[in-house]
Amino acid sequence: MEFTRIRMWAIPLLLTTIATLIGNSEGVAVMSIDIGSEYMKVAIVSPGIPMEIALNKESKRKTPAVIAFRNGERTFGEDAQGIGVRFPQYSFSYILDLLGKSIHNPMVQLYMKRFPYYDIIEDEERHTVLFRLDANTTFAPEELLAQLLHKGKEFAEASAGQRINEAVITVPGFFNQVERRALMQAAELAEIKVLQLINDYTAVALNYGIFSRKEINDTIPYILFYDMGASSTTATIVSYQNVKTKEKGYVETNPHINILGVGYDRTLGGLEMQLRLQNYLAKEFDALNKTSNSVFDSPRAMAKLFKEAGRVKHVLSANPDHYAQIEGLIDEHEFRLQVTRSKLEDLCADVFERVSDPIEIALKTAGITKDIISQVVIVGAGTRVPKVQEKLISYMNMELSKNVNADEAAVLGAVYKAADLSQGFKVKKYVTKDAVLFPIQILFDRSTENKGKQVKKTLFGKMNPYPQKKIITFNKHSSDFTFHINYAELDYLPNHEITALGNLHLSTISLTGVSEALDKHIKDGGESKGIKAYFVMDDSGILEFTNAVLVSEKSSTTTEEDEGTLSMLGSTISKFFTGLEDKNVGDKVEDAPVKEDVKPVHENVEAQDVQKDGDDKSKKKNDTSSEDNKPANKTEKTNKDKKSTVVTIKDVIPSSEHILGPARLFGEKLTASRKKLEQLETYDLEKSRRETALNNLETFVIDAQLKLETEEYSRALTPQEAENILKACSEVSEWLYEDGFGASAVVYEEKLIELQKLTNDVYERVFEHKERPEVLKGMVSMLNGSTIFLNNMRNLSLSKDIFTPVEIETLEKVINETQDYYDMVIKSFKETALHDNVKYKVRDIANKMAILDREVKYLVNKAKIWRPKQEASSSNTENKTESAADANQESQSDSTSKSETQADESVKEETVTDNSNTENGSSTSKLADDSDDLSVASKDDDDVHLNQENAEEETHQEL
Repeated sequence: MEFTRIRMWAIPLLLTTIATLIGNSEGVAVMSIDIGSEYMKVAIVSPGIPMEIALNKESKRKTPAVIAFRNGERTFGEDAQGIGVRFPQYSFSYILDLLGKSIHNPMVQLYMKRFPYYDIIEDEERHTVLFRLDANTTFAPEELLAQLLHKGKEFAEASAGQRINEAVITVPGFFNQVERRALMQAAELAEIKVLQLINDYTAVALNYGIFSRKEINDTIPYILFYDMGASSTTATIVSYQNVKTKEKGYVETNPHINILGVGYDRTLGGLEMQLRLQNYLAKEFDALNKTSNSVFDSPRAMAKLFKEAGRVKHVLSANPDHYAQIEGLIDEHEFRLQVTRSKLEDLCADVFERVSDPIEIALKTAGITKDIISQVVIVGAGTRVPKVQEKLISYMNMELSKNVNADEAAVLGAVYKAADLSQGFKVKKYVTKDAVLFPIQILFDRSTENKGKQVKKTLFGKMNPYPQKKIITFNKHSSDFTFHINYAELDYLPNHEITALGNLHLSTISLTGVSEALDKHIKDGGESKGIKAYFVMDDSGILEFTNAVLVSEKSSTTTEEDEGTLSMLGSTISKFFTGLEDKNVGDKVEDAPVKEDVKPVHENVEAQDVQKDGDDKSKKKNDTSSEDNKPANKTEKTNKDKKSTVVTIKDVIPSSEHILGPARLFGEKLTASRKKLEQLETYDLEKSRRETALNNLETFVIDAQLKLETEEYSRALTPQEAENILKACSEVSEWLYEDGFGASAVVYEEKLIELQKLTNDVYERVFEHKERPEVLKGMVSMLNGSTIFLNNMRNLSLSKDIFTPVEIETLEKVINETQDYYDMVIKSFKETALHDNVKYKVRDIANKMAILDREVKYLVNKAKIWRPKQEASSSNTENKTESAADANQESQSDSTSKSETQADESVKEETVTDNSNTENGSSTSKLADDSDDLSVASKDDDDVHLNQENAEEETHQEL
């Protein structure tokens, strides 16, 4: 069923995706990675592969987001899970929940309570967490996540067959600024260029919209997406609507996706249910008193129970009861217990009561009521739990829609966005407008004189769309000052969610050199219009402070010529800075429009001012021209040409930003992290190479020993050769199982090359003896067919001028040469022993056949396009003009025929001409029809073989 669904979603992109190949396809493919707490999914788009899930090495569509280190080796996915059952302290999972958080964050404390066997310490420099593997090795969450992302990149490259560097990565929508920056840094360490961080619910909404494109119209449906994953749950209200936009002079109608409201719960998910069941199983085992040791004191036993609890939970989603059973849980004691679905629901009763909370928050932030929701679409593995669905149906009072893939909707929506953002593909436009989940404000002193009076200005309000630019103007500051960027009112969130955000103060920005810049402008006669600070929230939801600029205006009386120069100069200067011209007074925040299809970071947003200046200049120029047309003396004209203009002066104010909260990897720590990951990658590559070389060597030795025992190979080698090969294989085999098991990849590869040198001649003889009969059979068929064709050529040439004598002689010569070559080959093989080296090889015979084939092919095509010449009209009623016209037409026909012959010969393409109405045409057509049994035309390959039977044709194609 999933396979069918995948093929259906491929249709929208398949019809619209065009790979822009420049030179070759290297680097054209893009990918998306949906990195979740429990699983990782990867999708790709490449030429010929539209929106395909990249399989892992086990050929599965999703990979456990687990990484393990044991005995100096690194493993991922299911292999890492296996290590986690035996050595849980060395297998790391649910890493995403720790990203960008301090050790005192309640989410980190909850993580340490859930997984007590991890040795988690504080990074005192960055104020984040570290996993301590041993006394000398620690890993930051960014480093572990980077390794998982790099493994996902490997899956994508293996599926696409080329290197992939660009990706769209999903991110939980409730990730704050620090968490998003940490994820970006993890991708940087993984050597992935992030085209965009897309919120997981936005990716799901985009995937849904791709299928429902035909259903979207001018009306606005409101759809609720409910996504319960392993660690968290989100509820998102989305609207779909076709919107007309004008771009490049054309009006287009494109569907728009608007995120209207979002609610979430960071700790509501399948993991909490699994932990509840794990705890219940542990208590039940201890109650049996099989051993004096408690399973709660054994990390290995608890890891086994955790794994079994996940399996039982999954089975209970479809069955009313199931047995939990573990062999050798602790002290070699087995455990078996029947668990019912009702028991699981009792254990998680308070968890299920929280199912509707994210929906309430989403409705509140969207400002709508649930009665206008037209559809509820469930996503995520947690929504498969029957009790969750029951609670949703009860609260929303409607049936649930299951028309998207619960596991893959996000990664497929993200890969569509990746194809849209990349330079190598073109897709049908689908505009997505995401929204700010946590409002952001600016806090500053009213002026330098009144430092005690602070002002708050909202920079990005709750559910403001992004990407977007904002400008704030400070009009009352005449000296250096600082202002702060904080989260604004978060009263719509529960207290525990506000606490989980961590530090609510994002950064502090200091401006210097303000008074100097003001003095400079005053000396130049300028009037200050304030200091403008420019901000942008990009399409990844990351806020950036770009720069600050002092803006002043001054009046100047100039002539028309001077005015044009100053206007152009002012426009040029303004392009050096980001921002819009502000004509108002007072501290305020302005919106700067951002084009949908252009990334907003560091864009020139002076377009409106430049256009306005240009319009004013044009208007003034026209007015001046009108004045010039009036009769006036020179003095009057000079007075009229003088204009009073306003010139804008801008100077960048030096600024510095201090990011608050958990710090990113930087400096020596960043260098050390990169070196650490490079060493791990180098070790893995060498390990993979060694394993491959060892496997190839072992396989070759066993294969050679088995082959030499068969009659086919024993006849193709001398006794001395057999003795040398068997001796070498025996020596290598003994070496492998004694001293050579720990050798390097280079040693294995060298020994394989030595064995191949001993066996290459033997293997080649066997191949030649096996393939030769079919090739010679094809040559006989070609000679017979060519001889028949030659006789037909001679018969036609006696009556009509189709082939020249030179052509007939050339074909006859080639046929004779091929026949002589065939006789020589047959004689050579009869005189050569099977264990002697082959003189005439299969490829040589095939090349000889190709010479004859090309000659016949040329003549066959010539026969097919030949047309008899039209006889001149003998009627006495035709005048000279008509005769001349006929002659000209005949000449053009002959010229066209020659051109067609040359074109046909250059591309080797058959052209069938119907001349059945004339006797000569019938003869030519007959020859062409006969030739169809002899030759198969190819448009791409000059080495075409003549064939008479299908079996022979297949043989020649193999050659």
